[in-house]
Amino acid sequence: MKLRSRLSKAVVLASAFLAIAFFSPAVRAEDYSFKVHNNTKETITKLLVSEDGETYGYFDIGDGIKAGETETLVWNKSTNSQSCHQWFKAVWASGEEGKPVKFDFCEKDLTLEF
Repeated sequence: MKLRSRLSKAVVLASAFLAIAFFSPAVRAEDYSFKVHNNTKETITKLLVSEDGETYGYFDIGDGIKAGETETLVWNKSTNSQSCHQWFKAVWASGEEGKPVKFDFCEKDLTLEF
């Protein structure tokens, strides 16, 4: 009887943890994230993004993404109604701006490399 009681408590506790994880803002489906890997020898200072390939906004990447580093970025919820296909380009510390590249951000575990 004690074993059954302990198992019941363990199941309830596990269910509670799953419910918390499921409803946690960090793992909700509305939070779309991707990774950016800087495979150059220069710091990326800006990441520009555009749905139409003409009008660009930018991601706040703080002090930048240093050479060899990988950062995880999260889309702003205001972009949830936009297309999965977006144009992206990097700007490096020298001021050089990369050519725009189109990515599918609905792809799971997406990592952009610049």
